[in-house]
Amino acid sequence: MFGAVPLLILPFVLYNLGLLGLFDGGDDPWMTEMFSFRMMSGGVFSMTLGDLMVLIGLIFLFVEISKSVRTTNASILDHLLSTLVFIAFLVEFLLVKGAAHSVFFTLMIIALFDVLAGFSVSMRSASRDINLN
Repeated sequence: MFGAVPLLILPFVLYNLGLLGLFDGGDDPWMTEMFSFRMMSGGVFSMTLGDLMVLIGLIFLFVEISKSVRTTNASILDHLLSTLVFIAFLVEFLLVKGAAHSVFFTLMIIALFDVLAGFSVSMRSASRDINLN
């Protein structure tokens, strides 16, 4: 049953926790530098909390696409819930002032790709499962 839960709900929840002030970043918690280190080239690589959120979203997108190749009843529920997660992203983006941020927009597009890729991959794999006698 937990396999049907879309993982992209976690970045959605984490972003909203950040809006509530859980990450103590002031006005823009997503610009908080998580770590940085000097490269051999002399440049400095740094990762912000927003970059980390997008990275987490991309990792979960990979797992969601891997889950979408299943053709079970749980995968249908997973696609439905993924669509609801995208709708929640979209509604919050349009209606909540704190969601008008490039990090949230990128996470919303990742959720859209999850929905589109999930339906595309499952339709493609389901068409291969049809046996004609």
